[in-house]
Amino acid sequence: MESMARGGTRWKRFALVMVPSVAATAAIGVGLAQGALAASFAVSGQEFKVEAGHLEGYGFAQYGGLNEGYESTTSDKKVKRPVAISTFETATINDMCQSVVTDVPLFGKVTMKLTAGEGASEVKAKNLYLDISNLEADATFTNIDIGVAAKDTDVRRGGKGPEVKDRILPNSFAQQADKAVLTGAKQKAWATTAGTFTLGGLKMALHKGDGPDVECY
Repeated sequence: MESMARGGTRWKRFALVMVPSVAATAAIGVGLAQGALAASFAVSGQEFKVEAGHLEGYGFAQYGGLNEGYESTTSDKKVKRPVAISTFETATINDMCQSVVTDVPLFGKVTMKLTAGEGASEVKAKNLYLDISNLEADATFTNIDIGVAAKDTDVRRGGKGPEVKDRILPNSFAQQADKAVLTGAKQKAWATTAGTFTLGGLKMALHKGDGPDVECY
């Protein structure tokens, strides 16, 4: 668990490059039209892990979609990947962790780990989009509709289907609920966007290596 953020000039340069990217991930949708960015930017060639002890969200919808991004971190070739798009009008998260592993020349694998919402702090998001490839959690839904058409998920629940219609089949399977509560959530994702993303108690550190000892899980 020893942080490797200290040391020589190369580490400092690496940190200077990575810190702005953390800030961009945390607030990438601020000031943009609601939902516009979720459908427009090309994701990197890396998945990242997100863990949440407790997430309480309102205006929930989920449907399948496509995510366009780079084939890998070293390739300019773009590919489309299937994802499960989960959206929330508002969400509050406790004990959040995000980690991504990067191969750094001469150093090998380095894990960038971000935590927030620990103790009395909270993470709050509005118009939150999660492009997920894998999810494990205990979930409770209030007033859930299963099997609604993706294009109709905003009719009664505040979902965001029509706003990302260029990435989904409008009549495809979707589900929506007034409220969703996830506990012990572990997910892998290609992208997270939000209209606003407020992270209480934000901490970021770099660790040499990868695996559950330095990543979120």
